[in-house]
Amino acid sequence: MDYTANLRKLYALRFFSSLIPAYVIERLFWEERGMTIQMVVYTEIIYALTIVFLEIPTGIMADKWGRKKMLVLSALLGCSEFLMLLFATEFWHFALVVFLAGVSRSASSGSENALLYDSLMLQGKASSYEKQLGRLNACDFVSAILAALCGSLLASKYGLELNYWISFGSALIALTLSILLIEPSAASEDNSVNEVIPFKTYVAVSLRFFRTNPSVSLVMLSAMVTGAAMGYIEEFWQLYVSRLGIPVAYFGVLSAAIMLLQLPGNLMAHLLLGWFSYRALIFIIMVVFAVGFTYVAISKDFIGLSAMFIICLFSGVMEPIASGYLHHRTHSSMRATIDSFQSLGENLVHTLAGLGFGYFASKYDVFGGYGFIALLCYAFLVWFIGASRKIE
Repeated sequence: MDYTANLRKLYALRFFSSLIPAYVIERLFWEERGMTIQMVVYTEIIYALTIVFLEIPTGIMADKWGRKKMLVLSALLGCSEFLMLLFATEFWHFALVVFLAGVSRSASSGSENALLYDSLMLQGKASSYEKQLGRLNACDFVSAILAALCGSLLASKYGLELNYWISFGSALIALTLSILLIEPSAASEDNSVNEVIPFKTYVAVSLRFFRTNPSVSLVMLSAMVTGAAMGYIEEFWQLYVSRLGIPVAYFGVLSAAIMLLQLPGNLMAHLLLGWFSYRALIFIIMVVFAVGFTYVAISKDFIGLSAMFIICLFSGVMEPIASGYLHHRTHSSMRATIDSFQSLGENLVHTLAGLGFGYFASKYDVFGGYGFIALLCYAFLVWFIGASRKIE
């Protein structure tokens, strides 16, 4: 069977999954419905905890019963999420929505990467995984940029709610595409063999894998910290630029810039691995994050915004190199489960960081929250310098 079609469908699925103009005005929409910064942080913690509890079980289900099924479930929950947000008015409404979003994220995180890698492996192209993942991420960003540009214009002319109806339509298309995906035969064979294996065995084997591969654990931890830190740019940049006095009509351009700056890193990650070692690349990225978030917190002006843009520029390199480092060392029968551990760890870090971010944001506004993220990055950088000799 020709699995090239899977790549085309994954590109289309990424495109429509990210064609969500609601995201560009999400925090303003929530604020309009009475949600404070601290309430938003609480929903972020609910989202992260949902992933913490469900990430590994859904990864195991993807390995046992098929990656396509989990992607269909994820897309179905995505449709429900936007439909519910249109009628959300109370905190518990938003809490339920982010819970469903967490289930959706858990179902897709390990499944998509595993399906991509196995599809490439069956074509004899597994070595191009970083390149293809970077291109998928680029497709993701291009779609999100288009959505952001259109979304800000639509919001300024027709109000915030219209963007959610458009996002719901895009989510329906993504659901259709996920149904059309082909399950890789190698994964299906592994599933039939391992179907009787208990869930706890998957967890035990996964933990043993990380214990016997300390370099993988360190690379994954680096991706967790940078991913969690980037999450607070993606979630709260709207409030940051609002405090700088920038009108909502420009939010689409700024959102597009944040995503556009992540494109070069994703597209060039596989090339950079030929020029730098994993250790050097991760060290450079962590230094940029630590110093960048310091400027974001201290410079309450356009210098801080420029620092935010620089962080975005370097962040794009991390996911492809970390994911490739993991998948090249993982067997197909455990691929989704092992991949899920990264998302699990990232959301654990995101949850812990959210407590500090919410506390300092409540005292010193969003700038104080970013100051806490800077301290977190400095702490990890110091530890990484001593531990990074383990990286191959």
